[in-house]
Amino acid sequence: MGNPFLINLFLAVGFSAVMGQLNLSGLLIGFAVGYLALWITRPLHAKTGYFKRLPRILRLFVYFIRQLIISNFRVLWDIITPRHRSRPGIISVDLDAETDLEILLVANLISLTPGTLSLDISDDRKQLYVHVMYLDDVNVAQADIKNGLEKRVLEALR
Repeated sequence: MGNPFLINLFLAVGFSAVMGQLNLSGLLIGFAVGYLALWITRPLHAKTGYFKRLPRILRLFVYFIRQLIISNFRVLWDIITPRHRSRPGIISVDLDAETDLEILLVANLISLTPGTLSLDISDDRKQLYVHVMYLDDVNVAQADIKNGLEKRVLEALR
């Protein structure tokens, strides 16, 4: 029948135009209504991973926003209090990400989060080197990245 994402975008624009709300909130509501309509009629469409992938992308987005807020407050607290709690260090994280897009997304989302910065990737593309501002335990920091951000990125892209 076609690409479900493009159909969903078309439905979102059509819905927001009919409702007279050609703005972000109208488009988001139209996108949700279009997704629901496509989900109900999914037996009529060719087999697609769209209905599994979109919720995974939303979970990644919510997880990242949550981590962004938490790390912002942690850095803010360290700045406004007289005693500095930072314990910087560099760790290496074993990567399950294989493609350029997967590695790029993991590295950039790490760098966008205050308190962490992607530094380099090994030549064999199996290790990502990350500067961590609050390094209490190396294993915990590695597990947070591996089981948190990288896991959700891979779920969203695969």
